[in-house]
Amino acid sequence: MADEQPPVTEPEKENVTNIPTAGESTEVSNENEAEPQTAQPVEASDNAPVEQQRTVEPEPNEPSVTEDATTERSDFPATAPQESEPTATEASKAENEVTEEKEPTVTVKFQLVPSKEVITVATPLNVTIQQLSMQLSSDVKVPASLLHFSYEGKSVDPETTLKDLGVAPTGTIQLDVTSSDPVTSPLKTTGAREQLGSSDVITVRLIKENNEYEDVVVEIERAVKRKPFLGGFRHKISGVEYHHANAQTQAKTRPPSGTEKFTRDCQTVFERNRTSQTTNTTSTQMTKVGCYVSTEQDKLLAPGKYTTYQEYFARRLKAVIVLQSYFRRWQARSLVRELKLDRDRRIEWEKEEEIRKRREKEERIKKEFERRMKPKTKEDFDLLYAALEKWRLEELGHINEELEGPERKAALCALLEQETQLITSIGRHELDAAKNNKEKRIQKFLDKAAAPKRWKAYDGRYTEMDTQYTIRAKEMRDIYNSINMKYLTQDERLDVLLTLKHTVKEHDCKLTREIIELIDREADLLMRGVVEANLEGLRKRIATLFLQYCKNPLFNPEAARLLKVPQDPSTLRKDIYFCPSANQYLPSTEFKIQANSRSVGKCRKVQQLDNAARTRQDYSHYRIMLRDLRRTEEGYADNSQIAYLIQEKDLQYLVENIWGSQSILSAWDDLYDLMLVRWDKDEEWSPWNCILLTKDEATAHSRLDHLNEAYGQVFILKVQNKHTLARIYFSRLPGMSEQLRRKVTGSQRLPGPGEVRGKNALSAF
Repeated sequence: MADEQPPVTEPEKENVTNIPTAGESTEVSNENEAEPQTAQPVEASDNAPVEQQRTVEPEPNEPSVTEDATTERSDFPATAPQESEPTATEASKAENEVTEEKEPTVTVKFQLVPSKEVITVATPLNVTIQQLSMQLSSDVKVPASLLHFSYEGKSVDPETTLKDLGVAPTGTIQLDVTSSDPVTSPLKTTGAREQLGSSDVITVRLIKENNEYEDVVVEIERAVKRKPFLGGFRHKISGVEYHHANAQTQAKTRPPSGTEKFTRDCQTVFERNRTSQTTNTTSTQMTKVGCYVSTEQDKLLAPGKYTTYQEYFARRLKAVIVLQSYFRRWQARSLVRELKLDRDRRIEWEKEEEIRKRREKEERIKKEFERRMKPKTKEDFDLLYAALEKWRLEELGHINEELEGPERKAALCALLEQETQLITSIGRHELDAAKNNKEKRIQKFLDKAAAPKRWKAYDGRYTEMDTQYTIRAKEMRDIYNSINMKYLTQDERLDVLLTLKHTVKEHDCKLTREIIELIDREADLLMRGVVEANLEGLRKRIATLFLQYCKNPLFNPEAARLLKVPQDPSTLRKDIYFCPSANQYLPSTEFKIQANSRSVGKCRKVQQLDNAARTRQDYSHYRIMLRDLRRTEEGYADNSQIAYLIQEKDLQYLVENIWGSQSILSAWDDLYDLMLVRWDKDEEWSPWNCILLTKDEATAHSRLDHLNEAYGQVFILKVQNKHTLARIYFSRLPGMSEQLRRKVTGSQRLPGPGEVRGKNALSAF
């Protein structure tokens, strides 16, 4: 065939034997010997890619059809017996009969048991099983007497034909072949079949012009050589490669002509450039005797005024000046238009910034008011106590200024009574918040215990895995949430209690026995119709005991890593300090170490209690400032450490005592708008390498590359003086003293006093 085929894949491993039909003659068509004929699309018994194929040439009035298949062919003897040579009349008559009525063929697949190998054969419909066994014995190297055939689990008689088995013409049947002596004569195909250039055989039904059908056996040849690479292309999105294919039949080899076609003289080119003057023949014709030339289209030209070079240059210069004036006008108008747009954008940006700042301030005030009305955290109560202390000092100042003697004492007593009532009100809020926070802590503890193991993969995605311990913790969390549900019916409550009872019965101890006893008591009271309000105390006891059950590592192994008190007693000897105020031994995480501390001092709980009773200071402003500072240092990614050593009180001293609680540039004193940034952005942040600015000023300061060009000498000396004060105070902290010893004093980017020059600091904004 001369048709091009798409890239093919490796065919399936099936062995096929081709048995030609008696009286059937096949001719191999070649693209150089016969003209190709058009074919109608037909259906074949097998569909698979091939490398080379040969077809049986049909009658002139019949189409030629090829079909892909994956089969192999062996040279088996024909099934029809040999007859004596007929006469010419008989041969012509027999040929006509064969042409009119051809014996149909079927495809037989032999499955070798137990290797499950398949051998495919195209054979006539009337072939018996005995004939098939004789032909198959040479292929599997097993005598025909040892081959046993079965169809659909039933043994087949040797004299049975394929037509008796119910196979339709051009159909397919599969027979199971076994060996009677599998030890000495196993069924297996020869390995040389795959190495040789074997052929494939399929049966194709052709459609003639008069709507008649004819079955044709198509033989497909597969080349042993490797397919040549003729180029191709690759899909950019899917990555699939497509290769070019050529004709599957080899072209006719042309005989050598004896003429040398590839020579150096033919392939070498020498280029030369030469100039030449071509001739251009012209002529004119004038009126003369015997020749008349018409003058109707002639034009009379009169010479104009002669223009000198100076006049021409002056005219051109004047025209250029006019063009330049218009161009410069257009350029100036464009520049003015851009300046107006920049001005409008600047004004619009300033308005948006003003609106944004006003909105942020309103939201901050609203949030602070909400925190005061409905306090929930310790920071909210610190804010309340700070406001109470501020109010008390203001009232005390008015009393001392306006009243004296007995009136002053009476006013002080009234102030004390009012302060006591306010403290009592704050205490009630603390009890309510503690109750709500306790439920949240319990739920957070159960959620952490039931959380699956989670880690980050190389591609950035997270992988989660549930273990037997996390599944156990998840079941306990669901049971705890179920027993705390309200408004359940009696049947639903009994189901929850039954599930809880089965869960705790897995372990026998005093705690589980007590829980089971309480469960039985509540179930008995529910069956007696006791009101739910009378069962509230009993249900709280069950929930409390079951929570103890969930926190015990023996029953919930995931709880061991979440408990504050470690299970291993040897770990209690490490990083444990004594708090004299609380009279307790606590881990190091419960103490706040300040810059001027020489001992661990008081624990966090005692410090919070002392702050609520005496000092009543609010560190929320400095806590927010410290969080912003640490977030900014994370963005530099240069292993900064000092920003994580200081606490809120240290930052308060730095802001209030060193920088005066205001921006050093604009003297802005709103702590919510101030932030500490690096003075020299190439060095690590430290109290002696920082500057207090507003957020907008800090953004502009971070864009400066040369500080000596942006700030004046007086301003730089003022900043260095504050850095010296901060270095003296914060060098007491051991961690900061180590950092101070490693750093070089002062900034290497700052010049000497006499070298300061350049722009003013305000020009950076």
